[in-house]
Amino acid sequence: MSMAGRPFRKMHGLGNDFVVLDGRKDSLALSPEAIARLADRHFGIGCDQVIVLEPPSQPDADLGARFFNSDGSESGACGNGSRCVVHLWMAETGKTTAQLETAAGLLACEAQSDGRVTVDMGPARLDWTEIPLARALDTLHLPIDAGPLVDPVAVGMGNPHAVFFVPDLAAIDLAALGPVVEHHPLFPQRANVEIVQVLSQGVVRMRVWERGSGITLACGTGACAAAVAAARRGHTGRRVRVILDGGPLDVAWDEDGRVRMTGPVATTFEGRLGPDLFE
Repeated sequence: MSMAGRPFRKMHGLGNDFVVLDGRKDSLALSPEAIARLADRHFGIGCDQVIVLEPPSQPDADLGARFFNSDGSESGACGNGSRCVVHLWMAETGKTTAQLETAAGLLACEAQSDGRVTVDMGPARLDWTEIPLARALDTLHLPIDAGPLVDPVAVGMGNPHAVFFVPDLAAIDLAALGPVVEHHPLFPQRANVEIVQVLSQGVVRMRVWERGSGITLACGTGACAAAVAAARRGHTGRRVRVILDGGPLDVAWDEDGRVRMTGPVATTFEGRLGPDLFE
């Protein structure tokens, strides 16, 4: 099916940006090459991820969404993207709560009075089989050594994360070290890589290398993973503000194991795909 003329929205959550396509009325089957072209910041629209809205398959869900990295690979979960698409659905329906169907499961979402959106990202996955890792290991201390990045915490938030705690974020060359850890053999599905500097019991600073996308200004699942890892290591309590390159997210790791993330949503522009985009 020709994509020329199809409407799209460009949205972001703290600078983690998305091209959103609506496939609820007529389904979309995008090849990895088409996704990569859409995400290309010179030859396409430009984004960290492409999101395709779909009709939900589960009776309890209000909306379905699939998330694709800028290299064309599919991601199981995206916290910032989830807030964006749920915000669209709430604007359409006038409702303030929603159930979003994703590859990582159903996510309960709620609009806040200040314009932000809270997403229940589900339980943090802490067993090596759930993340997954290549072999049985203590997920609180992984035997990974990548120069200044050592001893990460592994957390599953619908996708795998390796969280490193460092004394000085500015001293880490994330562009060089991110892909090394992303493709570490302990992560058969690759890994998102977070470097975290603890500022206080309630605040951490984080930068992220996302698998399939590289360095991004924000990562919702990464912020959740960082908050869980910080609490597990005793650096913080179970409620923490995570300051990313694009701004802050508030994360709560509840006693039942579920992780709730709250942050802003923005639409930057809308348009239609041009006829030359995929040539």
